[in-house]
Amino acid sequence: MPGPQWMRRRHNPEAHPERSEDERAKRRARQLRYYEERRLEPIDQNLAVFGAYWFSAFSCNPRAIHDKLAELLPDIRRVWVIQRDLMDSAPAGLECVAARSRDYFEVIARAKWFVNNVNFPNHLVKRDGTVHIQTHHGTPLKKMGLDNILQSPDQPEDAVETMLKRTSRWDFSLSSNPFSTEVWTRVYPGDYESLEYGYPRNDVLATATADDVRAARASLGIDDDVRTVLYAPTHREYMQGFAPTFDVARVASELGSGTLLMTRPHYAYDEDPRLTELHQTGRILDVATHPTVEQLYLAADVLVTDYSSAMFDFAVLDRPIVIHAPDWEEYQQRRGTYFDLLAEPPGVVTRTDDALLDALRGGADDAAARAVFRARFCPYDDGKAAERVVRRVWST
Repeated sequence: MPGPQWMRRRHNPEAHPERSEDERAKRRARQLRYYEERRLEPIDQNLAVFGAYWFSAFSCNPRAIHDKLAELLPDIRRVWVIQRDLMDSAPAGLECVAARSRDYFEVIARAKWFVNNVNFPNHLVKRDGTVHIQTHHGTPLKKMGLDNILQSPDQPEDAVETMLKRTSRWDFSLSSNPFSTEVWTRVYPGDYESLEYGYPRNDVLATATADDVRAARASLGIDDDVRTVLYAPTHREYMQGFAPTFDVARVASELGSGTLLMTRPHYAYDEDPRLTELHQTGRILDVATHPTVEQLYLAADVLVTDYSSAMFDFAVLDRPIVIHAPDWEEYQQRRGTYFDLLAEPPGVVTRTDDALLDALRGGADDAAARAVFRARFCPYDDGKAAERVVRRVWST
């Protein structure tokens, strides 16, 4: 089984004792004064700042762009922002600053280049001459941006105004396909250039060799003769905590010892203690905190998901995908979607545990449906998306 080197703990904003409200306010004021002072200094033309998932990871499109930038333009200094309690999870060789630290405010005050798969915090001021690229972190099946704000009754009164201020900082918006471009430009209005280049994070999938697959499996402790199923469901904002959409214990047991079920709940959820005992059987492997989801895709023979954007990435590998959707109508009603997934799936659709087991026993493959899906959502995944981004953005 895999060692602890990839078992990173999740970010816990409550990990350190809280200051009093008065102390926090004074500290924020000092930070912002320092930030304002540093913004008076010249912009560093060779400094790029990277962030991912609200400063909780070193992954996704920003990481792929970072690595390609290091290859093509090594003189550019590349700094990652990470939450303070996750600083020790930084991969070797990456320069990092802790979010809201003095070093953090210094680099965001002076950097020319900003790369993130979510928005930078509201306190960030876009200086003239700086370049921001919003990479996004998925293909939008569910309602996003303005569409999500306008349909959600619990949004703050200034939600639209706040979002527009954030998108006004973007110079580039990365898109994985024409469908995404249409959605992003409509739900995130702004004066930016859309880069319909594919997702850099998928370059490793598009170029993967048999040796890469073996290495990914070996890093997880998976034998060559074990069939591996990755279960990666999405987040349901209307639910408290993670609840599997099928009986994980039953499915893992009935698939037999020749199949390993890897479980990866959405990053918004904490680890589920109910699955702890099941992991001891050797038929279930908890990969919730594995830092590189692309390595999990390479190791998996089959993906089981529901409405997660994982399906769009995994489709690059042209391997079987099962959409397990017992609550499709509820999800459509509560979150809203841009197309009927059950009518246009990337593979087999199941809605009961029995049907899921039958699909997995029978190969879980619908190559014709997957081909149509890939043509629509993966047209640019040729292994060169990161290079296209670097050559376009860093020519600005």
